[in-house]
Amino acid sequence: MTKPEEFCIFADHKSEQQVPLSKLALVKIGERIRNLRLSSDLTQEELAERADLAKSFISQLERDQVSISLDNLLEILRVLNIKVGDFFREVAEEKVVYDHEERTGLIDTGADKFELLIPGGTNRKMEAAHVELLPGQQTYPVKPFQGEAFGFILKGILTLRFGGEKHTAHVGDSFYFSGEREHILENTSRRPVEFIWVTTPPMF
Repeated sequence: MTKPEEFCIFADHKSEQQVPLSKLALVKIGERIRNLRLSSDLTQEELAERADLAKSFISQLERDQVSISLDNLLEILRVLNIKVGDFFREVAEEKVVYDHEERTGLIDTGADKFELLIPGGTNRKMEAAHVELLPGQQTYPVKPFQGEAFGFILKGILTLRFGGEKHTAHVGDSFYFSGEREHILENTSRRPVEFIWVTTPPMF
């Protein structure tokens, strides 16, 4: 028996197709189609005529009251001049909460623990990490990059070496700087330091 999360049936009054969910996101697409239609300055009737579909079907589709075959969806996207990949990237349901077990641990960072909090960071505009430094540890030097960095100290005292400057941040403090100069984050104290580190764009 086919698992729901692996396959989905796209069907309407004309045809039926089975589409792998690895290629298509099963989401409510009606509102997205409606917005694209309006931005193209088309009426439901005009879209239906150009896609060779009934106006009543377009009306129901935009209210997510019917499903749609892959062929008909592709035809609608052709009329709207939208690539199918771009369409599903826009409508895919975005995950909001990530479990702690989904974190990705990195090695060779210089830190005792360096965990990426959100998987798939390279597809995003920023990247968040949970970092722990033991006494005497420091992150490997981060070369200059076109971006910015932000951090929040959860525990301990963190020393930031930014270019030729040196700064100290305590529990509850935040830090923020551009990536235009090489920087190192280190623990020069006798106790562990723990902090959240966010960079944009993603670096790992």
